[in-house]
Order: sequence, then C-alpha cells, then structure tokens
Amino acid sequence: MNQPLQHSRKLMLATVSLAGCFGCHMSFLDIDERLLELLDHVSLGRSPLTDIKVVGFCDIGLIEGGLCNAENVMVLREFRAHCKTLVAVGACAINGGLPAQRNHLDLGVLLREVYRSRAGLSAGSRIPNDPELPLPLNRVHPIHEVVHVDYFLPGCPPSADAFLSFLTDLMQGRTPHLGHGLIHYD
Repeated sequence: MNQPLQHSRKLMLATVSLAGCFGCHMSFLDIDERLLELLDHVSLGRSPLTDIKVVGFCDIGLIEGGLCNAENVMVLREFRAHCKTLVAVGACAINGGLPAQRNHLDLGVLLREVYRSRAGLSAGSRIPNDPELPLPLNRVHPIHEVVHVDYFLPGCPPSADAFLSFLTDLMQGRTPHLGHGLIHYD
C-alpha cells in the first residue's frame, strides 16, 4: 500500500515527458487560475513548465509518455531515483498509448520503409546512424515495466479537474480517488 504524503512544508512537484504528445502537460496547464492555489502547496522543480533541466529530489513526480528509446529509459530511471512518489500520467505512460501502435511491427522493417524505401526520398537516403540519436527500443514500453510506479492517473489526457483532484488527495494524505466523470479518453 502506498504511504500518504505527510508534510508541514511545501511539497516539491516535478514533471517529465517521454514518448508521447505532451498533451498531459497541456492538460495540467488547463488547471488555469487554480494553478496559483496549487502553488500555495507545492513548488515546481524539474519540468518543461519551469525549464529546470536538472533532476533534484521531489515529493511528487508526474511522468507522461512511454519508453521508445534508450534515452527515455535513462531519464525515467534517474527521475524515479529522485521521486518519493511517482505518478504515471496518461495512457502513454500507463500502457504505451499511441506510440505503442508500432509494437506489432518489426522495427528494422519500419525504419527501412520510413528512411529508405518510401516515395519522395532522395537517392541514397539512409536510416539515421548518429551517436547523438538515442537508440530506439524494439517496442514501446509503459513505464511500470521498468520502474516502480506508486500511482496511475489515467486518461488521454487526464482532465485538469482530474489532475487537481488527484494532487489535492495526495497533498492531503489521502489515496487519490477519481470518481465517475473525471476519467476520459478524448
């Protein structure tokens, strides 16, 4: 059973986006002016919302997106190591989402079709092979296949109300519960 967050200080909240569409972060921003009330209780650490790049300790880590390459795995493991409570946010983090649609395809064949044989490519086009590019995984994985996840916030994306309800429950030491109407897949 997950331990409730007990605190007498502002909690540190951090976010990460992996292989997905960034829709969960956009939905989080849809909290709108209620975000100011949330900031009375949390400080924002690493997040595309703050542009903080370093991974520091956080009480609550929200992570969206699945794992499609080696860099995603590295970022996930580092983030997990710094999070007291890790929340898989959205369908991509929970089950691979739309990026996982490629899982039934052979990665080598897929790369050849995209970079070498599809119509409109320049003569001599080739599959990118640069050490700066992260190595693709053979299949897209949900994050719980690689690290321990404390909570799952479903949706595609979860609504702003779902984010706020979920975080309020966590901050008040309750196990998050999303009632009917807060979970949807658009």
